Amino acid sequence: QVQLRQSGGGSVQTGGSLRLSCAASYSPNCMAWFRQAPGKEREGVVAFSRSGPKTFYADSVKGRFTVSQDIAQNTVYLQMNNLNPEDTAIYYCAAGFRGAFRGNSCIDPPSAADYGYWGQGTQVTVSS
Repeated sequence: QVQLRQSGGGSVQTGGSLRLSCAASYSPNCMAWFRQAPGKEREGVVAFSRSGPKTFYADSVKGRFTVSQDIAQNTVYLQMNNLNPEDTAIYYCAAGFRGAFRGNSCIDPPSAADYGYWGQGTQVTVSS
């Protein structure tokens, strides 16, 4: 059983930055960040293997979002820069094992169905 505890988020104006954190109780094969805006499906925006070289970024966030990790603390961070109103959503970190992993990397784009453990979600609101 993996427990994920999120922190960060909040409200900023367009062009602002926020950082999300996700502390995991166990190191999974894959970690991902998803977001869900009102009336929309959950979207996988970042996925990476804790040990592999490849990181997936959705086109909508590429160049603005950066994921990093503190291996000793088992914590993953999502740095979000140049935010715009389209980034407004609830953000979730998620952990996946074999179902999310293929070869030596995580399946991309990430599918929520392949991730069995979820953080509690955190609201990000970007105003114009």
